[in-house]
Amino acid sequence: MQGDRMTMLRLFLTAALATAAAVPAKARNPQFQGADPHAMFIGGDLWIFPTGGPGGAWEADRFFAFSSRDLKTWEKRGELIRRDQIAWIGDDGAPAHFLWAPGVATRNGKYYLYYSVGPQNPTPSRIGVAVADRPAGPYRDSGKPLITGGNGFEAIDPMVFADPRSGKTYLYAGGSAGATLRVWELRPDMIGTAREVKVEQPPHFTEGAFVHERNGVYYLSYSHGRWNGPDYSVHYATAASPTGPWRYRGAILTSDARHQGPGHHSIVRARNGEWLIVYHRWERPAGPGPFAGERQIAIDVLRYGADGTILPVRMTDGDAPTLAGRRR
Repeated sequence: MQGDRMTMLRLFLTAALATAAAVPAKARNPQFQGADPHAMFIGGDLWIFPTGGPGGAWEADRFFAFSSRDLKTWEKRGELIRRDQIAWIGDDGAPAHFLWAPGVATRNGKYYLYYSVGPQNPTPSRIGVAVADRPAGPYRDSGKPLITGGNGFEAIDPMVFADPRSGKTYLYAGGSAGATLRVWELRPDMIGTAREVKVEQPPHFTEGAFVHERNGVYYLSYSHGRWNGPDYSVHYATAASPTGPWRYRGAILTSDARHQGPGHHSIVRARNGEWLIVYHRWERPAGPGPFAGERQIAIDVLRYGADGTILPVRMTDGDAPTLAGRRR
């Protein structure tokens, strides 16, 4: 009997640990705990590369990836890279370091993970890049920072956009207290810069730049406000090129009565032609910040007007957007 009880206990503990480690399956917004989601479709699955993720508080020492075929059930796809695998991370002499706001790009069958490395003060923040043969990694760091901040520029929130018309690839980065956006053209190897491209500063820009193209129009969207306050929101501008000049178009994602501080987003197009915005938000009623706790990732449909403008996004609860449907 004692042996039977021990066997049952082991089975119970094994099942409990497996359940605790699994990504919770949610058929509704919010999707799962996390922040700063970079999203991209790989095959028929939507992959999200966030800061943090399901299963506990943000420790800022590693990145994970999650994928879903139905935007309801999420699979944890593995550990991408850890802080202790970045050899140069301690070169600035800071006593502690943090990783956040990843961005992912692909070229010639390789995957490239761009990420922010702090602290931002008193030492400058930096952006690193790591390479993998598949989206789930493991990723191998390039061996040195790609961009280093300083002189009022914070090297954070990297995003890479491949221009379908010119074939050039651009890195967008910067923001927060300095609220400065900078853009570089990347070399073909994707781990070095060819040159910096001077760009004007978009109105209301704070951080989290994202670029996508639709019908020949380039959309630069970005977060405005303080990350843990009710004014955090997503604004956008348009241009005829991926580097501007930009025409400011307004806000598309703002706090409402039940969700606060939506931002740091990605915009992706599903296989059915539907456009989606993937972002984080605070699940709480309207009120003053600063907010505490964990942010949640949500997915909503992004729609365009007949003139190409982006319509304001209504944050939803309940069933997630479906991948079946008509083109927009």
